[in-house]
Amino acid sequence: MIIGLTGSIASGKSTISSMLREKGYPIIDADQVARDVVAIGTPTLGKIAVIFGEQVLLEDGSLNRDKLGSIIFNHPAERKKLNDIMHPAIRQEMLRQQKEHEESGHETIVMDIPLLFESKLQHFVDKILVVSVTEEIQLERLMKRNNLSLEDANMRIASQLPISEKVKLADAVIYNNDSLESSKKQLEKILLNWDV
Repeated sequence: MIIGLTGSIASGKSTISSMLREKGYPIIDADQVARDVVAIGTPTLGKIAVIFGEQVLLEDGSLNRDKLGSIIFNHPAERKKLNDIMHPAIRQEMLRQQKEHEESGHETIVMDIPLLFESKLQHFVDKILVVSVTEEIQLERLMKRNNLSLEDANMRIASQLPISEKVKLADAVIYNNDSLESSKKQLEKILLNWDV
């Protein structure tokens, strides 16, 4: 079974991902894959440099994320160009890792995909597990974690599909508002229900 783990920014998804890793489930982390596919010398980084120019590379040949971010931030057409390069590379690498885990005997694999719904990747997984928090807790955690103003935190939250929408589309939900113990109990119950 492929479990798609998702949530929203500052919902505590990483905490649940760690719990699953401790239980021995292999985790394919979409954010890590997104970093790996643009490592120095990768074909993906080469394509980005061709499209956006050498200005998006640092002296050591690695990606200048700040520069690239400033190019695509308020320019949807430029962002689409980047996504058209990145998304296929990320998907291909995630599927490669999935195959590798399956070949080494793992029957249950977790795909940790923060933007599962936004990227329309539901077809990648068999079950979707959403980590949810109240809006108040989400805002408070995000401001504290990233040292953001209320306005900046609200903007980041607004850039994603609301948690309430994700909850409606989930096969199971962990409400991560209370203690770690509470979240752990919810996770164990879900895994038992799914018989994995």
